[in-house]
Amino acid sequence: MRLVIATCSVDYEGRLDAHLPLARRLLLVKADGSVLVHSDGGSYKPLNWMSPPCAMAELAPDEDDAAAGVVAVWNVQHAKSEDRLRVRIHEIHHDSSHELGVDPGLVKDGVEAHLQALLAEHITTLGEGYTFVRREHMTAIGPVDILCRDGSGAAVAVEIKRRGEIDGVEQLTRYLELMNRDPHLAPVTGVFAAQVIKPQARTLAEDRGIRCVTLDYDELKGIDLSEHRLF
Repeated sequence: MRLVIATCSVDYEGRLDAHLPLARRLLLVKADGSVLVHSDGGSYKPLNWMSPPCAMAELAPDEDDAAAGVVAVWNVQHAKSEDRLRVRIHEIHHDSSHELGVDPGLVKDGVEAHLQALLAEHITTLGEGYTFVRREHMTAIGPVDILCRDGSGAAVAVEIKRRGEIDGVEQLTRYLELMNRDPHLAPVTGVFAAQVIKPQARTLAEDRGIRCVTLDYDELKGIDLSEHRLF
């Protein structure tokens, strides 16, 4: 993991163009190749990023950039598309690298982990024609709980919580933003599933086109048990 605090501007070019004007920001370069741009407020999600597979090159500024005060340019090119992230650095305040090693992954709450296992086994709880693909589908910022397909064959990302709150909706939103950049998956819709979903979380999810599903833990366990009974 490389951590750089720099005064910089950032441009994203591709299917969506975006510009971040000159400011002091945190730049993260991860071992998987992803590059993330963070600010110190507003949200814990990155302002912009490039997910793997991608390659980063550190370049000398051209004449125009040098005249504007740029001392280095990061050019991050996605390997499977024309998407490109260009970071123009005016001043570096901190630059360090750290070996984090292999992460053991998120340890789920007992009930939450069991809900995930039960829903994966009985994926048609979400609707007729749903098919299970995998649990813990990895993205550049972490694993989404379940990847499945609906009756039409479209990809669906499912995030499972014991108690559904706004943070969980934000988490699923970030996963969907990344997964919809993958041409092999897109378009991907989202399902936010929990035993209890708070009204504010439901409103936010529905506003973002995310379907909310309330899970009955005892009912799922009952399905699981009934399928293993002889009589």
